[in-house]
Amino acid sequence: MSKDLNRLLRPKSIAVIGGGAWCQQVILQSERMGYAGHIWPVHPKAQDIAGHAVFARLEDLPQAPDAVFIGINRHATIEAVQALSAMGAGGAVCFASGFSEAVAEDDTGGDLQDHLVTAAGNMPILGPNCYGFINALDGALLWPDQHGATPVDKGVAILTQSSNISINLTMQKRALPIAYMVTCGNMAQTSQAEIASALIDDPRVTAIGLHIEGFKDIRQWEALAAKAHAKGIPLIALKVGASEQAQAATVSHTASLAGSDAGAQALLDRLGIPRLSALPDFLETLKLLHCYGPLPGGNIASISCSGGEASLIADMAHDTGLTFPHLAEDQKANLRDALGPMVALNNPLDYHTYIWRDEDAMARAWSGMTGDGIDLTVSIVDYPTTDPTDWACASRAALKVRAETRARFAIAATLPELLPEAVAQELIAGGVVPLMGLREALSAIRAAGQISAPAGTPVHRPGTTKSTHMLTEAEAKKALAEFGLHIPQSRTVRGAENASNAAQAMVPPFAVKGIGLAHKSERGAVRLGIQAEDVAHVAADIGTDEVLIEEMITDTVAELLIGVVRDPAHGFVLTLGAGGVLTELLRDTVSLLVPSSPHAIRTALLQLKIAPLLAGYRGQPPADMDAIINAVQAVQAYVMQNADTLGEVEINPLLCTPNTAVAVDALIRKA
Repeated sequence: MSKDLNRLLRPKSIAVIGGGAWCQQVILQSERMGYAGHIWPVHPKAQDIAGHAVFARLEDLPQAPDAVFIGINRHATIEAVQALSAMGAGGAVCFASGFSEAVAEDDTGGDLQDHLVTAAGNMPILGPNCYGFINALDGALLWPDQHGATPVDKGVAILTQSSNISINLTMQKRALPIAYMVTCGNMAQTSQAEIASALIDDPRVTAIGLHIEGFKDIRQWEALAAKAHAKGIPLIALKVGASEQAQAATVSHTASLAGSDAGAQALLDRLGIPRLSALPDFLETLKLLHCYGPLPGGNIASISCSGGEASLIADMAHDTGLTFPHLAEDQKANLRDALGPMVALNNPLDYHTYIWRDEDAMARAWSGMTGDGIDLTVSIVDYPTTDPTDWACASRAALKVRAETRARFAIAATLPELLPEAVAQELIAGGVVPLMGLREALSAIRAAGQISAPAGTPVHRPGTTKSTHMLTEAEAKKALAEFGLHIPQSRTVRGAENASNAAQAMVPPFAVKGIGLAHKSERGAVRLGIQAEDVAHVAADIGTDEVLIEEMITDTVAELLIGVVRDPAHGFVLTLGAGGVLTELLRDTVSLLVPSSPHAIRTALLQLKIAPLLAGYRGQPPADMDAIINAVQAVQAYVMQNADTLGEVEINPLLCTPNTAVAVDALIRKA
């Protein structure tokens, strides 16, 4: 169903149904924001609410309202929504709780939510169980509580599934201009992706931050990411919670390694949306994006008047992917001219205090740390809480650098409280991004450099058929081989005599494995390096009715795991990692979604800790990367062909040699 959210989010008239304190707050908060449109309270008995004349019925309103706050009980909410939809209202915020979020306490909640959606028809609704929205651009809001939003001309939009978190975010004192704050509640009808898509159409929105508890419709998120990228509006996410990954997927190593959150992370990566893990980082990233948009990369320059701070930022940036490029000769020349011969020129730079309070000299020195190949220059300045105006020279120097060089420039405080809001507002007005907290600053810089174009290929969605049937190893290998996976020569046999005969027809040494066990190594049911004359004895000793005898692969460079697990919330999660008997001990994995391109697969493999083995470690030959990628592609082809019935696939290990990649163990669970 296509919904037009423009009237709801940018209303020229609002109605408030109900007379309680929450409804009065909606009216009062609208007036405080300077809302210039019509405000129409609706209540069957009251004469006056917050100084406004009251309409007894919806039918008495002068016209269909653009946006309605429904602050009455859940049963009456459904009736009101039906009436509003029939009269052509623009949309409504359903404040009441007791719907699907309360099913554990009241099993009628789910049915009520279904009735609510039916009553709404094509009219968009937010919620139920949500606070609504604040539009600080137009002073329009349906918001029943306190908030810290102030009017802005442009700014970021924030969408949350938590009303309480949204209140807290509006109270931020970080000079972040918030244009929209929208809460989604239960998302019975209108999803975060749909709301974000509507907000992107407002040219005053500079970036969008999404607090996400779960993804409802992958196709909507794919469409949102494509639209945002096309319009140049960056998206970031604070993802919490866990997907409802199939609990039955516990047979393979992959299921335990991928975990319930791997699908969410893989989906965000695929959409080109960076993920933050804390609210302060989330806000600082939005601020950076508001000022400069996505960064080209993670090359930063740091300048401070303390060696301690130079060391601190260098240490804190370790393992973040951010880099401090060496200074170019022209940079060194400019810095020597500004600082003299007493300062060691490095990045990060400690410029000492020789030029402190000389604004022109500070600006010349700081400008020397900008230039080609620097994505953001950071000057570390901590303003004293006793008298921050005494550090105004730093603010003026930063503004001068920005005005003269047009380089991306930031003032960062080591502690959030050491950059006053008034100073931050002054900096942001002059085009300098104020970053509060050094850890938060580095997190924001990293995220702003990770925004990318979404994958062009849609995620392959899994079926819902319960997958309870385990194929034998031989059956799994045969099925995958039909899609191009290389497997060893092998025979499945019963009895010692048949085992001996099978060995005579193949080339030793052999691997002998018990059939019908999920984790054969842990049961002692895998024997390696067996010669032909010993096969019969080993087969008898393993203890299973059937055994698999196969030729062993030599010249192995590395062992990999390729696993795919059905994740109902995100698709099929493809996990690549270090394989073999130490798989779960090493836990060296990366996850993608099916289908992933050969380029994405290669990039993922190079992120593994064992990537040096694949590249040829200490003079050893490299693995055949094309053969490895072909093996992954074969698994993906099988998954997509069997998507309706498949639960999981695992190859562990895939033996990688300089010339080939061979699956020596495989597991498939399907319907």
